[in-house]
Amino acid sequence: MILVIAEQRDGKLNHATWEAIAAAQQLAAGDALRVAILGASAGAPAQELAAAGVGEVLAVTDAALEPYTPDGYVLALAQLIESAKPDVVALAHTYQARDFAPMLAARLNLPLVTDVTGIGGTGRQATFTRPMFQGKLAAEVKPAGSGGCLVTFQIGAFRADALKKGSSPSPVSSTAVTIDRAAIRQKPEAPFQEARQAVDLGQAARIVAVGRGIKSQEHLPVAEQLAKAMDAELAASRPICDSGWLPMERQIGSSGQTVAPKLYVALGISGAIQHLVGMKGSRTIVAINKDADAPIFEVADYGIVGDLFEIVPALVAELEK
Repeated sequence: MILVIAEQRDGKLNHATWEAIAAAQQLAAGDALRVAILGASAGAPAQELAAAGVGEVLAVTDAALEPYTPDGYVLALAQLIESAKPDVVALAHTYQARDFAPMLAARLNLPLVTDVTGIGGTGRQATFTRPMFQGKLAAEVKPAGSGGCLVTFQIGAFRADALKKGSSPSPVSSTAVTIDRAAIRQKPEAPFQEARQAVDLGQAARIVAVGRGIKSQEHLPVAEQLAKAMDAELAASRPICDSGWLPMERQIGSSGQTVAPKLYVALGISGAIQHLVGMKGSRTIVAINKDADAPIFEVADYGIVGDLFEIVPALVAELEK
């Protein structure tokens, strides 16, 4: 049995959960699959998961799990996993999962394989592919031991639209756990003040990203106009964010966010490996660059060799018609 740990915040399901379920279905290969979701506000997301009919939904709605704390999640999930005894515990490789998964694995004395991009085999016999050295190499990892393991799946590596939905809704079981509030050491503060301006690019359907080819901060409105015309989020490669032209939260790549939008438009981005590992899961990639030999064209579905300052305004004009 494969157990997927879904992620929600304030009653809203993280889209990356569907990717983790799609990966888990490949891993299960027809065997049983369950989905666990935690939090006092997990009721609505639990029903959303059940409607997809992918497997029994285990809802843990203890008030001690809201707001999120790694201690609270580990205490709850340790009990759930010890009871269910899954072959594999699957999670999306989100910031939250990265926060508590290592402690959970240590608590249960189980192997943890992170940032997985590929699966070979099924269940406990599976081998997992994960990037190393900022995506320059790929390692084939097989968890040791006869017990289960924890696996986090890289965002964008498995498509949510590949998920196989059931013909009827799955049952939802309210699962009780015992959480000692005194054992929760963290005291969450109010959300970071810039959260209102923050953007989770991993949830964006369309992204316009800029690189060194934009030349200067004064030229950013060119990209902003295209993003507005496409109803897309604006993002950037690392040099742009390092220069302070855009906030770090909009950086895509190995040291930024990993994305998998339906459409990714790269403006003046050469395509260094550090950037490619963050966006290669995009469904359709359009690259605009003056350099015909730029590595970005190796992964692009559509490539335009030319001056972005001529091409982008023309695209905006067509989109606004």
